[in-house]
Amino acid sequence: MPRAIWSGTISFGLVSVPVRMFAAISEHKLHFNLLHRKDESPIGYEKVCKLEEKPVSDSEIVKAYEIQKGEFVYVEDEDFQAARAEGGHAFDIEQFVPVEDIDPIYFEHSYYLGPQDGAEKVYMLLVKAMEDAGLAAIGTFLMRDREYLGCLRIRDGVITLERMYFADEIRPPEDLRPKGARVSKQELEMAALLIDRFRGDFDPKRYKDTYTDRLLDVIRRKRKGEEIHAAPEVEAEETPDLMEALRASLDAHAKKPAPRRKTPARRKSSSPTRRPARRSSARR
Repeated sequence: MPRAIWSGTISFGLVSVPVRMFAAISEHKLHFNLLHRKDESPIGYEKVCKLEEKPVSDSEIVKAYEIQKGEFVYVEDEDFQAARAEGGHAFDIEQFVPVEDIDPIYFEHSYYLGPQDGAEKVYMLLVKAMEDAGLAAIGTFLMRDREYLGCLRIRDGVITLERMYFADEIRPPEDLRPKGARVSKQELEMAALLIDRFRGDFDPKRYKDTYTDRLLDVIRRKRKGEEIHAAPEVEAEETPDLMEALRASLDAHAKKPAPRRKTPARRKSSSPTRRPARRSSARR
């Protein structure tokens, strides 16, 4: 059992579900140490006053928020306590919504929520009820003295918590939308055909983190004393005419004909074949 990183309750109405939070993601991150090349000693950092160019002790350091250029407001520990959200460690469900109504851009980080000891029955009640309804739960919760927006959904019989961004944290995309660009009907039809050639069911196991594998291979080879040389960068080709690019892409990904199904051989029956009796057209 992994170590829980948070514990609390899921509350909806007068029902409370005690849960524990676990990490749902284990990223492929390689951690590197910074060493002094001369003697392989680790590199450390000092907090230095940029004006005096001298190290400063922690007792002389204060957090400050810059209101405008050059104007700061000091923020002490009690100020953070004063801004702390009220309430305990509870995920308060405010509404149930279809999960497809939530734009994935709002999802920030994923966690698993497991039942605390003795809460297995009420946990399964919520899981089954949400599965039957086909809905996700939206609410707020506190973690590390901060309030977060969250979405609860069911994944393989386990409650999954998606920590979410608030609406005003999402940047509007209007400035990025192309203006004045026009596409012809023929170009759109060919693009639709090309999309259809790539259509398929999503299988996450099909995709691998090849960069991490290649980097680990480089590290292993260097450990054995091999010399590593980076491959020369390939110069980007000039962008061809759009219609020409669409035709070439369709030719390169020509749709393969579906394999012909073999007609199963008829099995010889040990009894004579009977013809079905004809129905009489006369009504009784």
